[in-house]
Amino acid sequence: MFTSYVAIGDSFTEGVGDDLPDGRVRGWADLVAVGLAVASDEPVRYANLAIRGRKLGPIVGEQLGAAIALRPQLMSINGGGNDIMRPRVSIDDVAEQTAQAVRTAAAAGIHVLLLSGANPSDNLPGGRAVQRRGDELAERVRAMVARAQAETPTSGGMTFVDNFGDAGLRDLRYWSLDRLHLNAFGHARVASNVLTALGVPVPAEWRVDEIAAQTPVGRTRPSLAYYRDYVLPWIGRRLTGRSSGDGRSAKLSQLTPVDPDIAF
Repeated sequence: MFTSYVAIGDSFTEGVGDDLPDGRVRGWADLVAVGLAVASDEPVRYANLAIRGRKLGPIVGEQLGAAIALRPQLMSINGGGNDIMRPRVSIDDVAEQTAQAVRTAAAAGIHVLLLSGANPSDNLPGGRAVQRRGDELAERVRAMVARAQAETPTSGGMTFVDNFGDAGLRDLRYWSLDRLHLNAFGHARVASNVLTALGVPVPAEWRVDEIAAQTPVGRTRPSLAYYRDYVLPWIGRRLTGRSSGDGRSAKLSQLTPVDPDIAF
């Protein structure tokens, strides 16, 4: 059982789409921390260094070293989603940066939780390009995981959670209004995938099985309001070199005790 956990990444790990009434975001990583705390007889501490809009390079360059310095037992690594949304991207570079980040964290004696993001391609305009690039990246990452797991363990070890391959998670009921970020149900399902991979019980209060049993929503065509409210602002940021994460800092930069009784 892990009693200290640090998460690094972009909006997926920060928790964008799982909005709380006070304006904060929660997300799967927060839920995983709570799940660990509920299952542990010892206090669990948690930090989240993820910042929305970050490409993999800045995640590795800005967050990885800071996360290792906290000396957690468990670190989750996710990135590349913003890279594959750009007009030009080298999948090989993204995959190699991911592999190097895993090696660096594992060499520090940290158990690495490597996970892919959910697949939004069914619901996005231009989703075929996202699907193609996502499939290519997922193939590279799975091959890297297979090689790592075949090697003699000499470090902290690794657990891989393939959310991109979770077909049920592609349904629209798991996605927020922007169709790019998961909603509360989606984040809970990812947290469930993670805890299950770690051998930790999933709290029944998250209703993961109940939501999964409901009738799928399926694909729907985006409305004109969707393009106005989400697509055009996204294009505007790309044209002006801005990011949704500009000026933001990590929401939880230090290892902080997790309340196992917190209500979600």
